Amino acid sequence: MTSTRHHATHGKKGAADTSATPTFIPAFWPMQLAAKMVEEGLDIAARNAAFAHEAVKLQGGIAPKLATQNRVRLDLRTMQLRDYGDPDAGGIPTLVDAPHAGHTAMIADYAPGQSLISTLLENGHSHVALTDWRTATPDMKDLEIDNYLEEVLAAIEDLGGRVNLVGLCQGGWVSAMIAARFPEKVNTLVLAGAPIDTDAGDGPIRKMVQSSPLSFYEELVALGDGLMLGSFMLQGWKNMHPEQHYFEEFVDLYEHIDDPAYIAKKETFESWYENPIDLPGRWYLQVIEQLFQQNRLAKGEFVALGRKLDLKAITCPVYLLGGAADDITTPEQVLNAAGLVGTPDGEIESKVVPGGHIGLFMGSHTLTEHWPGIARWIAQRSA
Repeated sequence: MTSTRHHATHGKKGAADTSATPTFIPAFWPMQLAAKMVEEGLDIAARNAAFAHEAVKLQGGIAPKLATQNRVRLDLRTMQLRDYGDPDAGGIPTLVDAPHAGHTAMIADYAPGQSLISTLLENGHSHVALTDWRTATPDMKDLEIDNYLEEVLAAIEDLGGRVNLVGLCQGGWVSAMIAARFPEKVNTLVLAGAPIDTDAGDGPIRKMVQSSPLSFYEELVALGDGLMLGSFMLQGWKNMHPEQHYFEEFVDLYEHIDDPAYIAKKETFESWYENPIDLPGRWYLQVIEQLFQQNRLAKGEFVALGRKLDLKAITCPVYLLGGAADDITTPEQVLNAAGLVGTPDGEIESKVVPGGHIGLFMGSHTLTEHWPGIARWIAQRSA
């Protein structure tokens, strides 16, 4: 094995010296590390050991943690409602509905200096709340979309009955449903990277969901004993960019193993990314079939809490935000909402910003250059 590996890295004339870069996959760490200790000396072996330890740690070994001081306001079955800022400040609070798509709400409160929650607090919002979704347990496998809408509604009632609603990704269609079903409870509506018109665009998620039979997703739920396991979804996301997640990330980690700043940033990101949450199987299949395959919300055919929803019932100010390189929710899927809601044209703002999906919510450039303006837009309509 050793001589074969050296031939692969040095045998080509003029090839770059990559002898210090590991070409192994995790299953072969022990024997590869032993070989390197013999070949390259203890200094390189120590580096390899540090790399192996950190790589294992990053694969789900660090718990996600919200960045900004907060308090649990409500402890519900599906989520904890978290309070930020001053709940007694008065005025209309802002509720951030985090994505309920297999990852935690840390995406909205990611890191110091890189937090949507903090950006809102620093730009005219004295009281912000966040839906911190729980991982589904076996007894939650039969929960439906209505159950989650009821708990968002309970959160709004507890916040005073009227909120500025900020829906991120999958939290966006939930927010749009609430605004259409109970328009009097939503003062302003922000939809960021939210799949509202799921027939729009030409992204890989749309292609995959619409080309796969529902039975495929039903089998995944059956494998999870009634749950859609976060681990299944994580592998699906990684397989969208396999070269990045199965090779480039390990090379980058090895090259930066002696850089504490790089390691700290990497650990923060992987604590969120590598710790997915499970979803109720019944809820998940409803989302796949009725929202992504049949596009019922955009068509005015989705029934929520006993009533068919019409997005024209939304007449509050609306802000639509898409990412130019977003391959999860293509910009068209959110921007097309402008033609579906009943809000007057003069009260609809639409913007496409550079970057991909995750960057919409926790990218430093978007949080610095675009979200402060959105926060002020909300605040101006909340006086």
